[in-house]
Amino acid sequence: MDSAKKIANELEIEPVFPQKRKIRRKRQFDESVDDISLSPEESFRVHYFLYIVDQTIISLTQRLEQYEVYERTFGFLFSSDKLQSMTDINLKSCYTCLEAALKRDDQCGDIDGNELYVELKLLREILSKEKIGALSILNSLKQMGCFPNATIAYRILLTIPITVASAEMSFSKLKLLKFYLRSTMLQERLNGLALISIKNEFLEEVDIKSLVDDFASKCARRVSLFK
Repeated sequence: MDSAKKIANELEIEPVFPQKRKIRRKRQFDESVDDISLSPEESFRVHYFLYIVDQTIISLTQRLEQYEVYERTFGFLFSSDKLQSMTDINLKSCYTCLEAALKRDDQCGDIDGNELYVELKLLREILSKEKIGALSILNSLKQMGCFPNATIAYRILLTIPITVASAEMSFSKLKLLKFYLRSTMLQERLNGLALISIKNEFLEEVDIKSLVDDFASKCARRVSLFK
């Protein structure tokens, strides 16, 4: 509210809340006689400011709980120094937790726990003493090509979204793209439009003319349309 008042003063607008005319109606016999009327400032605080604060606290609490679960499962893979500082007993308990988290319906998961344990013990000795993150470790594993279970573990670590921001943005764009007039749109076209809408900053760097020329060259019948 202080920021809004500052902006209003700069725009030479009177920084006051508009006062709505109070509508009075006939009270029925079974209605309460309590009539609590809030000032415009108090109404803004109760119905807007406190609501936003409550939603923010709830969202942060939920995401903190998600991150705690994520850290308990993948925390030992976050950086090279964390992996190198672990004892064999702690490393064994961590890989057991990871293997259990990746299992589904008591079936084998994407990694073999015992093989992962052996690979991580060897990886601790190979990695340099310089602190590096999970992405750099994964790139090193791809170059080595001899740590299949560790590579899968790091790929899963780096592809699990911690927050839902990107998913929320995708659904917001989806409501704008597929409305009732576009209800018959096929999945391929919807995916293309959604990608263009979400990643519009990359679209600005694309050379449209080269795309048009490439499209025209795919079919001789269409070449004349673009000349």
